[in-house]
Amino acid sequence: MATGVSAPGRAQVGLKTARTDRWWLAPLRIGVILAFFIVYATIRIFMNKWYWVDAYHYLTPLYSPCLTSSCVEGSSHLGTWFGNFPRFLPFSLITFVVLAGFRGTCYYYRKAGYRSLFFAPAACAVPEPHKKYTGERKFPLIALNLHRYFFYGALLFGLLNIYDGIQAFHGKGGGFGIGLGTLIIWVNLVMLWLYTLSCHACRHIVGGRLKNFSKHPMRYRYWTFVSKLNPRHGTFAMISLFTVILTDFYIMAVSAGWFSDLRIIN
Repeated sequence: MATGVSAPGRAQVGLKTARTDRWWLAPLRIGVILAFFIVYATIRIFMNKWYWVDAYHYLTPLYSPCLTSSCVEGSSHLGTWFGNFPRFLPFSLITFVVLAGFRGTCYYYRKAGYRSLFFAPAACAVPEPHKKYTGERKFPLIALNLHRYFFYGALLFGLLNIYDGIQAFHGKGGGFGIGLGTLIIWVNLVMLWLYTLSCHACRHIVGGRLKNFSKHPMRYRYWTFVSKLNPRHGTFAMISLFTVILTDFYIMAVSAGWFSDLRIIN
């Protein structure tokens, strides 16, 4: 049975939409950004190179942690849990599954993806092209309900990124040092944590099940903090996409020798 604007009992309007503004501009812009990030991240994780700068201990977040024996020396902060990977298998397979799962099931990205990539619907008062809608009760859309579990994985990887950021205060030849790469890594860290902590799942986990805040003052304080971040969740989501790409590209460029890291200290 047809649903949405084509459902029985709904007025059948012949026009696709009566809107005269450039309603398609917003979904087009978001769609281009999402598509670019998907293509860029896919290419990078299959490259299996240029992810570590040994002189300054820069590790790109797309390859953290690197747990296979195939990783270059020094990049495996947590040790090598697995043997050598074949060429076609990304070193960052676990990272990709967890973080792609977290972003892919995120409430904001679901909205952005539905509107920009699947046109369901593309904008208000613009009917979607799909003839029916079954909700998120069947495969594969039912997997979107795993978001709260991916959130725990994102928290763990966020802690690993902090460790990577601390390692980035490494000077050439040892000792303390700061470079442009260090600053880029930490800006990305801040945006990733703002995106993660502003998540709807985080807000629910912190205080969503409480019936009496006065009995849980600490959790109420955390819930209040997350609630202040939550309205900007979409903003943090998009900014963190760009900071991840910038961080990865900068480390790739320095690792590949395209240019040298600009050193501030040592």
